[in-house]
Amino acid sequence: MDARKALDGQAVGIMVVLCIVWGMQQVALKATAADISPSLQISIRSGIAAVLVGVVMIARKERISFAQGMWRPGLIVGILFALEYLFVGAALRHTSAAHTAVFLYTAPVFAALGLHWKMPAERLAPLQWIGIAVAFAGIVMAFLGRGGFTPGGSLSHVSETMQGDLLALAAGISMGATNVVIRCSSLSRAPATETLLYQLLGAFVLLLFAAATSGELTINPTPSAWGGLIFQTLIVSFASFLVWFWLLRHYLASRLGVLSFMTPIFGVVLGAWLLNEAIEPGFLAGALLVLAGIALVSGYEWLQGFRGAAR
Repeated sequence: MDARKALDGQAVGIMVVLCIVWGMQQVALKATAADISPSLQISIRSGIAAVLVGVVMIARKERISFAQGMWRPGLIVGILFALEYLFVGAALRHTSAAHTAVFLYTAPVFAALGLHWKMPAERLAPLQWIGIAVAFAGIVMAFLGRGGFTPGGSLSHVSETMQGDLLALAAGISMGATNVVIRCSSLSRAPATETLLYQLLGAFVLLLFAAATSGELTINPTPSAWGGLIFQTLIVSFASFLVWFWLLRHYLASRLGVLSFMTPIFGVVLGAWLLNEAIEPGFLAGALLVLAGIALVSGYEWLQGFRGAAR
């Protein structure tokens, strides 16, 4: 019997805080990009967070299950996690933090498609297929609603913004693929700390290599750079992920997934507030469609519960 429970006030409050943190991470990366490149910043934060997770595992007397072959899917999720943030770092050089947040968090749509293909128990219902269609329509509208199509926008600006949006969408596909591998492999039985450790180590190694090969190892030690790095390391990569996995152990994942759609909303609001990013009406309309589609896909079980209660 599943011991996980429906959401209560504590879970909702924690999810609101987590979504603010996750929406803020793209803003923080872009705000400090001139002092420390996103790739290097993510590599450093992942390496330090991996050490902290290792300390937690030692304190809990947890061991990495090499004998059970979990290192193989662990290697895959490490690579996918690194690719996700490699794409995020590249996207932020060409597009806004708001655009990056929205396209990154299309991940539930791609995860649902992958799980539909890999796991019979995760077959999509007709309403979820409608949600996927709505989300993809929103993606198209968000692309067409870029600021480059406003009066005075240059063709080069359109091209650069589109490139960044595509990279952010690739990050969302990578995140979705990571979730599919975790659900469909032996990692689904592994402790959350072990799964997180694989992801952090993959990001540390591969993004450090990417930063080195692209000549992005220089750090300008400004207060904002150090503040951003501390936020990314302690709050995003360590604390928020551990809290998220704790929630998944105690509450129904489908319910939590619905609430996570708040993340891109906070990303757009924080980008406009802290970075003075313009929110184009066409992009906003597309983003709302994306969020509606994600809500239909991730919240299907919740909607079924409401329907059953109404009957």
